[in-house]
Amino acid sequence: MLFDINNDTIKEYIEQAEFGIERESLRISGDGRLAQTPHPFESNKNIDRDFCENQTELISDVFTSPEKVNEHLMYLQKIVNSRLKEQDEYLWPFSNPPRISGEDEIPVARYGGSLQSKSVYRQYLARKYGKVKMLFSGIHLNFSFTNELVRTAFEQSGYDSFFDFKNSLYLRLAARLTQYAWLVVYLTAASPVADATIGAGSNVYSSVRCSEIGYWNHFTPMLDYSGLESYIASIQRYIDNGNLRSVSELYYPVRLKPRGANSLEALAQNGINHLELRVIDVNPLSRTGIFDEDIRFAHLLMLYLASLPEYDLTGKDQIKAIHDVRSAAVFGNEDIRQRAISVLAEIESFTKKHFPQFSDTIDYQFGKTKTGCSYAERVSSRFGDDYMNKGIALAKEYRESVGYV
Repeated sequence: MLFDINNDTIKEYIEQAEFGIERESLRISGDGRLAQTPHPFESNKNIDRDFCENQTELISDVFTSPEKVNEHLMYLQKIVNSRLKEQDEYLWPFSNPPRISGEDEIPVARYGGSLQSKSVYRQYLARKYGKVKMLFSGIHLNFSFTNELVRTAFEQSGYDSFFDFKNSLYLRLAARLTQYAWLVVYLTAASPVADATIGAGSNVYSSVRCSEIGYWNHFTPMLDYSGLESYIASIQRYIDNGNLRSVSELYYPVRLKPRGANSLEALAQNGINHLELRVIDVNPLSRTGIFDEDIRFAHLLMLYLASLPEYDLTGKDQIKAIHDVRSAAVFGNEDIRQRAISVLAEIESFTKKHFPQFSDTIDYQFGKTKTGCSYAERVSSRFGDDYMNKGIALAKEYRESVGYV
């Protein structure tokens, strides 16, 4: 196990964690078409664009509670809303894009000056994967344990180097999280409805972006979690052989990231700062795209995974993990539902024994396994008969209900 959760000293810090959210959304005009206006938030470090000029990314600060993260996302939305109201635009509230007339309607992000290489990179992605696929928006959850917890665990670990211990801890946690990413997909998938123009029929997938036709590399990466140097080398070989342009092109359920710029150089020099969980849909049932209880469950899941015996994630395991994610993205997959119930029962037993204060969180997740209660089923029922018009109405409702600054 990564932590001895029965140790009194570790118990003092074990519940502490840090969360950050990156939420992607497409800007649309009042008729639901992709906005063609320039990105209007150049001076705000918390509001960026992603693949295309109208794909707005809200980047929260780091907080120690799910509620604070969502409060900050709400504040950032108010800033965005104030500007979009001037332009008669809205944030599209789904992971799947609205109706697209063709790739000419999708303006690749336009960076200038010293940042022009970012536009060149996005043009490369457009040629390689197609513009439409790059429109799928998601939630990226950045997670780390607090420095106090990691320091305390290090002091009892037998490691000579805190740098090595911290890297090893997150490498092992990332390997386990990759194995269980399918469970997160099943519990947070919220994009079963799509416009016909993106080539995915409604109620085929609960999460198009995590499905077999979604946001993936053209190969299944094999990553080495045995040490930081080995992990970096396993990614570098795909860059060297031309499979990837950079580490940013690694479309994988879990990423290990340094503080600051996401590069292999920074990762080697500064070490691992946090995990990035990339398989969560933008949830249209939530004004911020994610509910507090789903962030809290991610924390509980990390604690559960940290309690499991150490395990080497083989290449065969990694192939199965990706297969499981894609299977969990299939709408109404009964085998996955039964498997989720079984794993949630194990986490429930763990929770009752060690973290009873999370009991409401596990109950909330169990509720999604009941017929008609998953996010995907609820979204399908509400929006499946008129995706575009109801989506436009929801975008307008959220702009007004979230408000302005």
